[in-house]
Amino acid sequence: MSNQLMHHIEMIGREKGIPTEKIIEALEEAMANAARKNFRSDEKLQAFFNRETGEIEVYAYKTVVETVEDPDLEISLKEAKELIEEAELGDELAIQKDTEDLGRIAAQTAKQIIFQKVREAERENIYEEYRDRIGDIVNGTVKRFEKGNIIVDLGRYESIMRKSEQSRAERYSQGERIRAVIIDVKKESKDPQIELSRTDHRLLMKLFEMEVPEIYDGTIQIVDAVREPGERAKIGVRSREMDIDPVGACVGMRGSRVQNIIRELRNEKIDIIEYSDDPVRYVSNSLSPARISKILIVDAEEKEMDVIVSDDQLSLAIGRRGQNVRLASLLTGWKLDIIGEGEKKKEAEEQMARLADGTLTFSDEMELVETEEFAEGGSVTELPGIGPKTAERLKEAGIETIEQLSEMSIEEIAEIPGLGKKTAEKILKSLNEEE
Repeated sequence: MSNQLMHHIEMIGREKGIPTEKIIEALEEAMANAARKNFRSDEKLQAFFNRETGEIEVYAYKTVVETVEDPDLEISLKEAKELIEEAELGDELAIQKDTEDLGRIAAQTAKQIIFQKVREAERENIYEEYRDRIGDIVNGTVKRFEKGNIIVDLGRYESIMRKSEQSRAERYSQGERIRAVIIDVKKESKDPQIELSRTDHRLLMKLFEMEVPEIYDGTIQIVDAVREPGERAKIGVRSREMDIDPVGACVGMRGSRVQNIIRELRNEKIDIIEYSDDPVRYVSNSLSPARISKILIVDAEEKEMDVIVSDDQLSLAIGRRGQNVRLASLLTGWKLDIIGEGEKKKEAEEQMARLADGTLTFSDEMELVETEEFAEGGSVTELPGIGPKTAERLKEAGIETIEQLSEMSIEEIAEIPGLGKKTAEKILKSLNEEE
């Protein structure tokens, strides 16, 4: 009996990864509850597992008194001395109960409570083991399908990949191997506690970390990644060392590194973008593979930009169903408005016509758009009214040509250190006279 019960306890412990002591505690609590139902009394009962005999013993605790008023909790001094000769008033005696009459119902109750306690301990083990692994990739096997969700066997435990976390480009069969990223671990859950995803951007980031040693050792840093799962993704990277090309390192020799990731994601297209602290350059890079002609910052606080592209690059910059510009916007954090050069030229002509007929004035603090005349203009020093000091201030701000100056609003010019609103108005007036 002893060997069989202990063997069973140890087997459960090994299978579930639960300490033997926790199973014994659950067993003792289960038998105590079963005894309370069987004896139908208010006795103070407690069960103990006897490791020497392999038996579960149940005891009722009673206080020794002169006159018994509550037989469930008290015992007379006379009866106590019959059990223990040294018993005295006020002592609490442990009186062993007969467990042979507990029967099948008690055993079934004990079994249910043991299962419950083992399940609680298992949930706690899962939470403790996986709570710090969110963002990690795990390998598993498709075990079954439940209401569109995939139950994945990780070996010791089950996990769940909900329908919303599955890529539309992927289909799995029962028994198939699957690799996914952990996105959450719940302490209490009716479903498996470990939640997986094949659509989360952290899967892409982790795959690059696994494929590119320079990312793993920290030489190259992933700034962020965005995805439209199964279709296209963009990942921003930068190098901590000047002589290492972050994009080249991620692509690998003849594209070997990135191709491994593309295959894992079922041919999802991946744009590797070099990060820049300059938002204009970063946005320009992020719209790859489109070639950008010019970028205008419309509102720095609201992070809004106009992106000018040649008409033959317009569809490429926007992408199918707006996918390219949408992902670039998500990656950079800027709202991007893609404008063809033809449309921009037309807008410029209309605006200059309004200036000419007086329906629009510089005092409106409008932003001048590029015209062909300004595009062909030379240095800002050629403009009447701009002296050496003003030209120097403009140069320090990176403005050296009439073309650059024409793209700026009066507010942007006024913000240049050493200038101001009056000087800005004077500069814009000179631009108008030059035109």
